[in-house]
Amino acid sequence: MRKIISTITVILLFISVAISQSAHPVLSMASTPEAGGFSSKRLTRIDTILKEYVDKGRMNGAVAMIVHDGKIVYYKNFGYNDLDTKAPLQKDAIFRIASQTKAITSVAVMMLHEEGKFMLDDPISNFIPEFRNPKVIDKFNKADTTYTTVPAKREITIRDLLTHTSGLGYAQIGSSEAKAIYYKAGVVGGIGIPEFVLADKMKILGTLPLFHQPGEKFTYGLNTDVLGYLVEVASGMSLKDFLHKRIFEPLGMKDTWFYLPADKQNRLAMLYTEDSITKKPLKMAEKLSLFGDMYRDYPKMKGTYYSGGAGLSSTIYDYAIFLQMLLNGGEYNGKRLLSRNSVRMMTMNQIGDLMRGPNKFGLGFGITTDKGSSILPTQEGTFEWGGMFATTYWVDPKEKLIGLIYRNIWPTSWGSLGNLYKVMVYQAMNY
Repeated sequence: MRKIISTITVILLFISVAISQSAHPVLSMASTPEAGGFSSKRLTRIDTILKEYVDKGRMNGAVAMIVHDGKIVYYKNFGYNDLDTKAPLQKDAIFRIASQTKAITSVAVMMLHEEGKFMLDDPISNFIPEFRNPKVIDKFNKADTTYTTVPAKREITIRDLLTHTSGLGYAQIGSSEAKAIYYKAGVVGGIGIPEFVLADKMKILGTLPLFHQPGEKFTYGLNTDVLGYLVEVASGMSLKDFLHKRIFEPLGMKDTWFYLPADKQNRLAMLYTEDSITKKPLKMAEKLSLFGDMYRDYPKMKGTYYSGGAGLSSTIYDYAIFLQMLLNGGEYNGKRLLSRNSVRMMTMNQIGDLMRGPNKFGLGFGITTDKGSSILPTQEGTFEWGGMFATTYWVDPKEKLIGLIYRNIWPTSWGSLGNLYKVMVYQAMNY
C-alpha cells in the first residue's frame, strides 16, 4: 500500500512539474516548426522576403526569431555584417537596441514598486527634487530659442513617465523646440554619448519646461531616462548594476550591456545608414553631429552614461528571454521578477482616451487595441515596441507568440519591413 501511495505521489509530482513548466516555459528549440505549431513551407516565405531585401540593397542584413509557447520555431540570420568584406551577419550578433531599453527599465521600476519603494502616482519630485513645481512652454521663439512658460497644473507622477504623458520631449531626435531647448541646456538623448553621468543630466532636465500639461497628451520623450535615475535613487545602485543583478543575471541574459566587455565587442553589429539618393545601405560614420556628438561604436566605449531609455545593446536571443518572462506573467526558469498582476498593469491601456493612432500605451509598451488588430494580424492585447536602429519586437499573449526582427540601420526607407514580417509570421501559423 505504501509503495502504491509513494508511486502515486511521484506521478502527481511529475504531473505538477510538467504543468508548471508548460505554464511558464523556458526557451528551447522546437524539433521542427510543425512541433511548435508552424508550417515549414510557409516559413520559407520569410526567407524569400528577407533574402530579397538583402539582394535588392534595402538592408545589409537581419536576424529574425519566432517563439511559440516557449518553443523557438524560427531563428535565422540573413545578409552581411560588413558589406565591404561580405562577412556574414551572425545569429548571435549584438545589436544596439536603443528604445527597447525602455521595457527593461520599466520592469525595473515595477520591481521597486512591488517592494513598496513608491506608488505609481507619487510625484517624481519626491525622489528628484529638481522636478518640483514644473512649468509648461507657453510661447517659443524659433529665432533665438527663448521661451515663456506657465505653471503646470500638477506635478509629474511616476505613472506619467511610464506612459510618456509627462510633457517631456526628446533631445537630439525630438521636436524642433525640444532639440533646441535641450541642446542649449546640455541634455542628451541617451544614444551614442558615453561620457556623461545620468544623474547630472536628469537634474538639469528637471529644471526645463514641459511641452504640455502633465497627463494631457502622449509625447514620446526622455521619460524612461528619468525613470532610470529613479531606479538609482530608490535602489541605491547604479542603473547598470541594478539591471545586471536584478534582471539580466537571474534571467541568464549574458549578452545585454550598456557598454560591452572586451570579449564581446567583436560581435557588435555594424551600424549602417542609407544613401539619400540610391537608398542603399552605407556604413555610418564613426562620429555624427546630431545636436551634439554621437558615436557609432558607443557600445565598445568605456562609458559612464546609463540611459534607461536607449542605452542597451543585446542579442535577439537575450531579448526573447526577457519577453518570455513577461509572457509567463513575470517568471522565467524558476525566477520571479514581477507578479502577474504587475505584468497585467504594464500591458493594458494606461492612457485612456489620449490619442496615439489606432493603438494605446501601457507602462512601457505600445498596446494593440481592437481597432489596431483590424489593421495587422496581431491580436488585441499584443504589446510591443522597437528601437531607433530598426529593431522591433512584439508579444501576442492570446497566441502565446513572440516575434522579433533585428537590423542595425538608421535612417531607413524600409521601416515597413517590421509590419510585413508580422504578416509573414502569422500566415505561417499552423495551429
